[in-house]
Amino acid sequence: MREITFCDMEGLYRDDFRLKAYIFGSGKKSICIVGPTRGNEYQQQFIAARIVNRLKELEANGEINDGYEIMVIPSANPYSMNTRKKFWSIDSTDMNRMFPGRADGVTTQIIAEKVFNTSKEYEYGIHLASYYMEGHFLPHVRIFKSGFEYSAEASDFMMPYVLMRQPRPYEKRTLNFAWQEAGVKAFSVYSSTTDYIDRDSAHLVLRSILLFMKNRGIIDTEILGGYESEIVEEEKRLVPIRTPQAGFFVSKVKVGFEVEKGDLLAEIHDPYTDEIICEIISPVSGVVFFMHSAPMTYSHTAVFKLII
Repeated sequence: MREITFCDMEGLYRDDFRLKAYIFGSGKKSICIVGPTRGNEYQQQFIAARIVNRLKELEANGEINDGYEIMVIPSANPYSMNTRKKFWSIDSTDMNRMFPGRADGVTTQIIAEKVFNTSKEYEYGIHLASYYMEGHFLPHVRIFKSGFEYSAEASDFMMPYVLMRQPRPYEKRTLNFAWQEAGVKAFSVYSSTTDYIDRDSAHLVLRSILLFMKNRGIIDTEILGGYESEIVEEEKRLVPIRTPQAGFFVSKVKVGFEVEKGDLLAEIHDPYTDEIICEIISPVSGVVFFMHSAPMTYSHTAVFKLII
Protein backbone atom coordinates (compact mmCIF):
# COMPACT_ATOMS: atom_id res chain seq x y z
CA MET A 1 0.00 0.00 0.00
CA ARG A 2 1.22 3.48 -0.87
CA GLU A 3 -0.19 6.58 0.79
CA ILE A 4 -0.24 9.92 -1.02
CA THR A 5 -1.50 13.40 -0.10
CA PHE A 6 -3.03 14.95 -3.21
CA CYS A 7 -4.62 18.05 -1.66
CA ASP A 8 -3.00 20.25 1.00
CA MET A 9 -4.61 23.60 1.75
CA GLU A 10 -3.54 25.97 4.53
CA GLY A 11 -6.12 26.36 7.28
CA LEU A 12 -6.90 29.70 8.92
CA TYR A 13 -8.06 28.53 12.34
CA ARG A 14 -7.65 24.77 12.35
CA ASP A 15 -5.14 22.27 11.05
CA ASP A 16 -4.42 22.33 7.31
CA PHE A 17 -6.96 20.63 5.04
CA ARG A 18 -5.45 17.48 3.55
CA LEU A 19 -6.85 14.73 1.38
CA LYS A 20 -5.15 11.35 1.26
CA ALA A 21 -5.40 8.40 -1.07
CA TYR A 22 -4.22 4.81 -0.70
CA ILE A 23 -2.92 2.93 -3.72
CA PHE A 24 -2.81 -0.85 -4.02
CA GLY A 25 -1.18 -2.97 -6.72
CA SER A 26 0.46 -1.52 -9.82
CA GLY A 27 -0.15 -1.24 -13.53
CA LYS A 28 -3.33 -0.22 -15.32
CA LYS A 29 -5.38 2.39 -13.43
CA SER A 30 -8.35 0.12 -12.86
CA ILE A 31 -10.61 1.33 -10.04
CA CYS A 32 -10.87 4.46 -7.94
CA ILE A 33 -13.17 4.32 -4.91
CA VAL A 34 -14.19 7.62 -3.32
CA GLY A 35 -15.76 7.88 0.13
CA PRO A 36 -17.82 10.69 1.69
CA THR A 37 -18.32 14.08 0.08
CA ARG A 38 -20.64 15.15 2.93
CA GLY A 39 -20.04 15.46 6.63
CA ASN A 40 -22.92 13.23 7.76
CA GLU A 41 -21.89 10.18 5.73
CA TYR A 42 -20.59 8.09 8.64
CA GLN A 43 -21.71 4.82 7.07
CA GLN A 44 -19.86 5.65 3.86
CA GLN A 45 -16.75 6.60 5.85
CA PHE A 46 -16.91 3.28 7.69
CA ILE A 47 -17.27 1.35 4.42
CA ALA A 48 -14.29 3.20 2.91
CA ALA A 49 -12.17 2.31 5.96
CA ARG A 50 -13.19 -1.35 5.68
CA ILE A 51 -12.26 -1.34 1.98
CA VAL A 52 -8.78 0.03 2.77
CA ASN A 53 -8.32 -2.58 5.49
CA ARG A 54 -9.44 -5.45 3.24
CA LEU A 55 -7.29 -4.36 0.29
CA LYS A 56 -4.25 -4.23 2.59
CA GLU A 57 -4.92 -7.86 3.46
CA LEU A 58 -5.41 -8.87 -0.17
CA GLU A 59 -2.20 -7.13 -1.24
CA ALA A 60 -0.22 -8.75 1.59
CA ASN A 61 -1.55 -12.16 0.49
CA GLY A 62 -0.73 -11.58 -3.18
CA GLU A 63 -4.42 -11.64 -4.15
CA ILE A 64 -4.39 -8.44 -6.22
CA ASN A 65 -3.66 -9.60 -9.75
CA ASP A 66 -0.60 -8.30 -11.57
CA GLY A 67 -1.11 -5.27 -13.80
CA TYR A 68 -3.95 -3.61 -11.87
CA GLU A 69 -3.91 -0.52 -9.69
CA ILE A 70 -6.65 0.33 -7.19
CA MET A 71 -6.94 3.71 -5.48
CA VAL A 72 -9.12 4.55 -2.48
CA ILE A 73 -9.86 8.13 -1.39
CA PRO A 74 -11.44 7.44 2.02
CA SER A 75 -12.93 10.92 2.33
CA ALA A 76 -13.31 13.94 0.08
CA ASN A 77 -14.61 16.16 2.87
CA PRO A 78 -13.15 15.36 6.33
CA TYR A 79 -13.52 18.99 7.44
CA SER A 80 -17.32 18.84 7.38
CA MET A 81 -17.32 15.56 9.28
CA ASN A 82 -14.93 17.01 11.86
CA THR A 83 -17.26 19.97 12.39
CA ARG A 84 -20.41 17.78 12.32
CA LYS A 85 -21.89 19.59 9.34
CA LYS A 86 -23.51 17.86 6.38
CA PHE A 87 -22.33 20.57 3.99
CA TRP A 88 -19.22 22.74 3.88
CA SER A 89 -19.33 24.62 7.18
CA ILE A 90 -18.25 28.03 5.84
CA ASP A 91 -20.91 28.53 3.14
CA SER A 92 -23.10 25.37 3.32
CA THR A 93 -22.22 24.32 -0.22
CA ASP A 94 -22.73 20.67 -1.17
CA MET A 95 -19.40 19.16 -2.22
CA ASN A 96 -21.15 16.66 -4.48
CA ARG A 97 -22.63 19.51 -6.52
CA MET A 98 -19.23 21.08 -7.27
CA PHE A 99 -17.74 18.64 -9.79
CA PRO A 100 -15.69 18.65 -11.93
CA GLY A 101 -14.51 21.64 -9.90
CA ARG A 102 -12.38 24.68 -10.71
CA ALA A 103 -8.80 25.42 -9.73
CA ASP A 104 -9.67 29.12 -9.42
CA GLY A 105 -13.10 28.63 -7.83
CA VAL A 106 -14.43 28.69 -4.28
CA THR A 107 -12.95 26.28 -1.76
CA THR A 108 -15.31 23.38 -2.44
CA GLN A 109 -14.73 23.75 -6.20
CA ILE A 110 -10.97 23.65 -5.65
CA ILE A 111 -11.28 20.49 -3.55
CA ALA A 112 -13.63 18.89 -6.11
CA GLU A 113 -11.13 19.67 -8.87
CA LYS A 114 -8.36 17.92 -6.91
CA VAL A 115 -10.52 14.83 -6.33
CA PHE A 116 -11.68 14.71 -9.94
CA ASN A 117 -8.22 15.16 -11.48
CA THR A 118 -6.76 12.52 -9.17
CA SER A 119 -9.41 9.96 -10.11
CA LYS A 120 -10.37 10.64 -13.74
CA GLU A 121 -7.71 8.40 -15.33
CA TYR A 122 -9.16 5.21 -13.84
CA GLU A 123 -11.31 2.86 -15.90
CA TYR A 124 -13.92 2.49 -13.16
CA GLY A 125 -15.08 4.99 -10.56
CA ILE A 126 -17.07 3.91 -7.51
CA HIS A 127 -18.58 6.60 -5.31
CA LEU A 128 -19.91 5.60 -1.88
CA ALA A 129 -22.90 7.90 -2.15
CA SER A 130 -25.86 8.96 -0.02
CA TYR A 131 -29.29 10.19 -1.05
CA TYR A 132 -30.42 13.79 -0.60
CA MET A 133 -33.55 12.61 1.26
CA GLU A 134 -33.40 11.24 4.80
CA GLY A 135 -34.32 7.57 4.84
CA HIS A 136 -33.39 3.91 4.41
CA PHE A 137 -32.66 2.17 1.11
CA LEU A 138 -32.26 -1.31 -0.17
CA PRO A 139 -28.51 -1.36 -0.93
CA HIS A 140 -28.05 -0.92 -4.66
CA VAL A 141 -25.88 0.36 -7.51
CA ARG A 142 -27.00 3.40 -9.48
CA ILE A 143 -25.81 4.58 -12.89
CA PHE A 144 -26.87 7.42 -15.15
CA LYS A 145 -28.26 6.72 -18.59
CA SER A 146 -26.07 8.14 -21.31
CA GLY A 147 -24.56 7.26 -24.64
CA PHE A 148 -21.81 5.62 -22.60
CA GLU A 149 -23.67 2.48 -21.54
CA TYR A 150 -22.22 -0.20 -19.26
CA SER A 151 -25.22 -1.52 -17.35
CA ALA A 152 -24.11 -5.13 -17.85
CA GLU A 153 -20.91 -4.40 -15.93
CA ALA A 154 -22.97 -2.99 -13.05
CA SER A 155 -24.37 -6.50 -12.56
CA ASP A 156 -20.86 -7.62 -11.58
CA PHE A 157 -21.45 -6.00 -8.17
CA MET A 158 -24.01 -8.80 -7.64
CA MET A 159 -26.27 -6.51 -5.60
CA PRO A 160 -30.03 -7.12 -5.67
CA TYR A 161 -30.77 -4.08 -7.84
CA VAL A 162 -29.06 -1.87 -10.40
CA LEU A 163 -30.96 1.40 -10.89
CA MET A 164 -30.67 3.36 -14.11
CA ARG A 165 -31.98 6.90 -14.45
CA GLN A 166 -31.77 9.97 -16.63
CA PRO A 167 -29.60 12.56 -14.84
CA ARG A 168 -31.55 15.52 -13.51
CA PRO A 169 -30.09 19.03 -13.94
CA TYR A 170 -28.73 19.22 -10.38
CA GLU A 171 -27.04 15.82 -10.82
CA LYS A 172 -24.89 17.09 -13.67
CA ARG A 173 -22.53 18.58 -11.08
CA THR A 174 -21.97 15.29 -9.22
CA LEU A 175 -18.82 13.20 -9.18
CA ASN A 176 -20.63 10.37 -10.96
CA PHE A 177 -21.68 12.58 -13.89
CA ALA A 178 -18.25 14.28 -14.11
CA TRP A 179 -16.61 10.85 -14.28
CA GLN A 180 -18.93 9.77 -17.09
CA GLU A 181 -18.17 12.94 -19.03
CA ALA A 182 -14.46 12.06 -18.75
CA GLY A 183 -15.04 8.50 -20.01
CA VAL A 184 -14.88 6.79 -16.62
CA LYS A 185 -17.38 3.98 -16.06
CA ALA A 186 -19.02 5.46 -12.98
CA PHE A 187 -21.12 3.76 -10.32
CA SER A 188 -22.77 5.20 -7.23
CA VAL A 189 -23.10 2.53 -4.55
CA TYR A 190 -25.73 3.08 -1.85
CA SER A 191 -25.83 1.47 1.56
CA SER A 192 -29.00 1.28 3.67
CA THR A 193 -28.02 4.14 6.01
CA THR A 194 -26.05 7.39 6.05
CA ASP A 195 -25.67 9.12 9.40
CA TYR A 196 -25.11 6.04 11.55
CA ILE A 197 -23.22 2.78 11.06
CA ASP A 198 -25.10 -0.36 10.04
CA ARG A 199 -22.46 -3.09 9.98
CA ASP A 200 -24.60 -5.65 8.15
CA SER A 201 -25.34 -3.24 5.30
CA ALA A 202 -21.70 -2.09 5.26
CA HIS A 203 -20.58 -5.70 4.89
CA LEU A 204 -22.97 -6.19 1.96
CA VAL A 205 -21.54 -3.13 0.17
CA LEU A 206 -17.94 -4.20 0.89
CA ARG A 207 -18.68 -7.68 -0.44
CA SER A 208 -20.32 -6.26 -3.57
CA ILE A 209 -17.31 -4.10 -4.37
CA LEU A 210 -14.96 -7.04 -3.86
CA LEU A 211 -17.21 -9.17 -6.08
CA PHE A 212 -17.03 -6.49 -8.76
CA MET A 213 -13.22 -6.53 -8.59
CA LYS A 214 -13.17 -10.33 -8.74
CA ASN A 215 -15.60 -10.46 -11.68
CA ARG A 216 -13.48 -7.86 -13.50
CA GLY A 217 -10.35 -9.99 -12.95
CA ILE A 218 -8.66 -7.44 -10.68
CA ILE A 219 -8.45 -9.56 -7.52
CA ASP A 220 -8.23 -13.31 -7.01
CA THR A 221 -9.79 -14.40 -3.74
CA GLU A 222 -12.78 -16.40 -2.56
CA ILE A 223 -15.90 -14.28 -1.93
CA LEU A 224 -19.15 -15.94 -0.91
CA GLY A 225 -22.64 -14.70 -1.60
CA GLY A 226 -24.02 -12.23 -4.09
CA TYR A 227 -27.23 -11.86 -6.10
CA GLU A 228 -28.27 -12.00 -9.71
CA SER A 229 -28.88 -8.29 -10.17
CA GLU A 230 -32.18 -6.97 -11.47
CA ILE A 231 -31.79 -3.89 -13.65
CA VAL A 232 -34.49 -1.30 -12.87
CA GLU A 233 -35.21 1.79 -14.97
CA GLU A 234 -36.16 4.31 -12.31
CA GLU A 235 -38.56 6.35 -14.44
CA LYS A 236 -40.59 3.23 -15.34
CA ARG A 237 -40.53 1.06 -12.23
CA LEU A 238 -39.92 3.21 -9.14
CA VAL A 239 -43.19 4.56 -7.73
CA PRO A 240 -43.01 7.42 -5.18
CA ILE A 241 -45.70 7.53 -2.51
CA ARG A 242 -46.35 10.90 -0.87
CA THR A 243 -48.07 11.86 2.35
CA PRO A 244 -51.04 14.24 2.10
CA GLN A 245 -50.42 15.79 5.52
CA ALA A 246 -47.58 16.68 7.86
CA GLY A 247 -47.05 15.09 11.25
CA PHE A 248 -45.40 12.21 13.09
CA PHE A 249 -44.47 9.44 10.65
CA VAL A 250 -45.26 5.92 11.91
CA SER A 251 -44.23 3.24 9.43
CA LYS A 252 -45.94 -0.14 9.35
CA VAL A 253 -43.48 -1.80 6.94
CA LYS A 254 -39.72 -1.98 6.46
CA VAL A 255 -37.36 -1.64 3.53
CA GLY A 256 -37.35 -4.87 1.55
CA PHE A 257 -40.95 -5.82 2.43
CA GLU A 258 -43.19 -7.05 -0.35
CA VAL A 259 -46.52 -5.22 -0.19
CA GLU A 260 -49.81 -5.62 -1.98
CA LYS A 261 -52.05 -2.93 -3.41
CA GLY A 262 -54.24 -1.67 -0.55
CA ASP A 263 -51.78 -2.53 2.25
CA LEU A 264 -51.28 -0.03 5.08
CA LEU A 265 -47.78 1.41 4.74
CA ALA A 266 -47.78 4.10 7.43
CA GLU A 267 -49.80 6.41 9.62
CA ILE A 268 -49.44 10.15 10.10
CA HIS A 269 -50.17 11.31 13.65
CA ASP A 270 -51.13 14.80 14.77
CA PRO A 271 -48.04 16.26 16.56
CA TYR A 272 -50.27 17.97 19.18
CA THR A 273 -52.79 15.22 19.96
CA ASP A 274 -51.20 11.98 18.61
CA GLU A 275 -54.43 11.22 16.78
CA ILE A 276 -54.14 9.43 13.44
CA ILE A 277 -54.87 12.10 10.85
CA CYS A 278 -54.24 10.00 7.76
CA GLU A 279 -53.18 6.55 6.59
CA ILE A 280 -50.84 5.89 3.69
CA ILE A 281 -52.17 3.02 1.60
CA SER A 282 -50.11 1.36 -1.11
CA PRO A 283 -51.55 2.18 -4.55
CA VAL A 284 -49.64 -0.70 -6.17
CA SER A 285 -48.03 -4.04 -5.36
CA GLY A 286 -44.24 -4.03 -5.12
CA VAL A 287 -41.12 -4.06 -2.96
CA VAL A 288 -40.33 -1.26 -0.50
CA PHE A 289 -37.14 0.21 -1.93
CA PHE A 290 -36.97 3.47 0.06
CA MET A 291 -38.56 4.55 3.32
CA HIS A 292 -38.53 7.91 5.08
CA SER A 293 -36.72 7.64 8.43
CA ALA A 294 -37.17 11.00 10.20
CA PRO A 295 -39.69 11.14 13.08
CA MET A 296 -41.79 13.75 11.29
CA THR A 297 -42.66 14.48 7.69
CA TYR A 298 -43.86 17.47 5.71
CA SER A 299 -46.97 17.22 3.57
CA HIS A 300 -46.58 16.04 -0.04
CA THR A 301 -43.21 14.45 0.76
CA ALA A 302 -42.17 11.14 -0.82
CA VAL A 303 -42.03 8.83 2.19
CA PHE A 304 -41.83 5.56 0.25
CA LYS A 305 -40.59 4.39 -3.11
CA LEU A 306 -41.74 1.02 -4.38
CA ILE A 307 -40.24 -1.12 -7.11
CA ILE A 308 -43.03 -2.53 -9.25
